[in-house]
Amino acid sequence: MHLGMTGKLLSAGIETTHTYGVFTLDEGVLLYEDPRQFGRIEWGDARVRRLGPEPLLVGLAEFSASLRKRKTRIKALLLNQAFIAGLGNIYVDEILFSSGIHPLAQASRLSASRVARLHQAMVETLTLAIAHRGSSISDYVDAEGNRGNFQMLHRVYGREGEACVTCGTAIKKAVVAGRGTHYCPVCQKR
Repeated sequence: MHLGMTGKLLSAGIETTHTYGVFTLDEGVLLYEDPRQFGRIEWGDARVRRLGPEPLLVGLAEFSASLRKRKTRIKALLLNQAFIAGLGNIYVDEILFSSGIHPLAQASRLSASRVARLHQAMVETLTLAIAHRGSSISDYVDAEGNRGNFQMLHRVYGREGEACVTCGTAIKKAVVAGRGTHYCPVCQKR
């Protein structure tokens, strides 16, 4: 299953006009809802085989070796599901800020210490986001129908024009890899 931007899996819910899958399990029913229909349900593993490693399971050595081979901008690379699975726009912006890396930095040119900071920021950011049940920006809810609250901890995403939490410079927004990208022009270096 790929949830797209607005898809959800609900373990407690009522079918609506946006329910496109009902799975009867041993211990209840799982509903697949997708108001904008960007997600999909597929049988088989062809698409899964094309996904990169899980971000919380990939080790630093493997992550570093993969980065060295890529002469693309780091933001675009981290959004590429074939490079690493599951990173979305919000989390990439937050990870890049935490690691002090500009979204336009070239992946293959990052020093070993910057790659290590990036890897650590990825693990820490995702672990914290999971603990806070994700970011409920518009209509995201978890499997029980509860909104996440990680958006309360965003340091750059959605904060265009606001002061950077570290240096006070206004957060900038640009389009990188076709996505709105939030960053601090002072704290994040190319």
